[in-house]
Amino acid sequence: MKIVSKIDDMEIGTNKNVYHNLSVPRLIEMSILRSEGTLADNGALVINGLRRKGRSPLDRFIVDRPEIHDEIWWGEINIPVSVDLFEKILSKTKDYLSTKDLFVFDGFAGADPTYRLPVRVIAEKAWHGLFSQTLFIRPTDEELKTIKPEFTVINACDLVLDPKTDGTKSEVFIGVDLVKKVVLITGTYYGGEIKKSIFSVMNYLLPMKDIFSMHCSANIGKSGDTALFFGLSGTGKTTLSADPDRRLIGDDEHGWSDKGIFNFEGGCYAKVIKLSKEKEPQIWKAIRFGSILENVVVDPVTGSIDYNDGSITENTRATYPVDYIPNCIIPSLGDHPKNIVFLTCDAFGVLPPIAELTKEMAMFHFISGYTSKVAGTEAGIVEPVTTFSSCFGAPFLPLHPTRYAELLGECLKKHDAKCWLVNTGWSGGGYGVGNRMDIALTRQLLTSAITGKLDKVRKNPDPIFKVLVPEECAGVPKEMLVAKNTWKDKTAYDNAAKQLALGFMKNFEQFAEKAGKEVIEAGPVGYSSRKTK
Repeated sequence: MKIVSKIDDMEIGTNKNVYHNLSVPRLIEMSILRSEGTLADNGALVINGLRRKGRSPLDRFIVDRPEIHDEIWWGEINIPVSVDLFEKILSKTKDYLSTKDLFVFDGFAGADPTYRLPVRVIAEKAWHGLFSQTLFIRPTDEELKTIKPEFTVINACDLVLDPKTDGTKSEVFIGVDLVKKVVLITGTYYGGEIKKSIFSVMNYLLPMKDIFSMHCSANIGKSGDTALFFGLSGTGKTTLSADPDRRLIGDDEHGWSDKGIFNFEGGCYAKVIKLSKEKEPQIWKAIRFGSILENVVVDPVTGSIDYNDGSITENTRATYPVDYIPNCIIPSLGDHPKNIVFLTCDAFGVLPPIAELTKEMAMFHFISGYTSKVAGTEAGIVEPVTTFSSCFGAPFLPLHPTRYAELLGECLKKHDAKCWLVNTGWSGGGYGVGNRMDIALTRQLLTSAITGKLDKVRKNPDPIFKVLVPEECAGVPKEMLVAKNTWKDKTAYDNAAKQLALGFMKNFEQFAEKAGKEVIEAGPVGYSSRKTK
């Protein structure tokens, strides 16, 4: 029996082959030989026919142990699972893997050596080994000799559970044990579960050290200025941070310490539905040999990719190393940011395309995390669904959202950073009536904000949402800056805006007790009359 992991009293073993940190070409070769995937004409490894084509949030659990019980934000997101049930499934998984070839990756989450987390991933699929090697920080040869993993992810994707006999909700189980330091994934092929589980772990560990952990992308301008982009999948976070005029730090997960910004990952995990070479040239070129494509439609004869075809799922994905983006920053570190951008996909079409936020507004909108989940991001989502996702990443927050908001407020004040709310959703009407914001217009607005061109422009408070809307921006028609001006039916706009404001108010009631009066009063008109701290 070959033992491939030992954390406390947990051991994973197999009578078959164990492959440690194989090279990229070898992992691709084995994926093809094992019929896990094929090569597209651009050299990318294509994985199709996946069981679960997006995250499975209702099947994700945190093991409820006494040591961490009072720290966790329990509820619909952080669902508790008993120690006994977790141990039962873990034991079954270990037995299952004992007859499988295993692919092991040892590396790090976190580009800053001071705060990085040594991670081990054990998977039964070669492509999951490649996924892990691409998404996490790859160790040097010397580091690989001495690395001691502190967290292990066990991925048994072909192990399908039976709710009746195993006591689970479905055939899928994703369990995070913060005490035993184990993540268990069964029944789902979706690569995102691997990276997001470790992101959740980092979101637990880092705030305990007063480090702001963030679901955001980050880049650096020519003058060395750092910018952060917050937003859920589908808001344009990856696309907008991959700016040809700025250097990429990372596209999804970062920490903000007293030294500056550091990426958690060594790669990018981008949505590629409707990807075009003209609008997103950097991502287009990054998808090549060494990258992975999930659920895209490929011509079986030519190997050409049809990025416009969402017949398998709208949640088509590309995984590629961050250094596939030209002028990326390696190691993925940056100075304290000067600009923070909240990206929201507004399906109501009532928020302005850009607005500046005060510190208190920033905390309110950060806690609220308003956006619309776009098609395919999660199982069952086929069109935009209005949602409030705290900190623009609620599914990955083990702690109460106000804890992260407090860290945001402290960082904004300490480092004198500006915060902007940017609507990448609809204009001229809501979903089904208006049009999705043009990415070129959004880039123009962001460039003006980040380069300081909007600093001295007069800004007017939105009459309902209070956010500060600039009167002008070079290269952007003035009528586009005020959302109401883009609607033909002004009464319909007023009704939609009031409906969204009411949604903000209703959602924030669950946070009001801990948020504080100043943060509450920074919300939409009428909210300050609600319960305050």
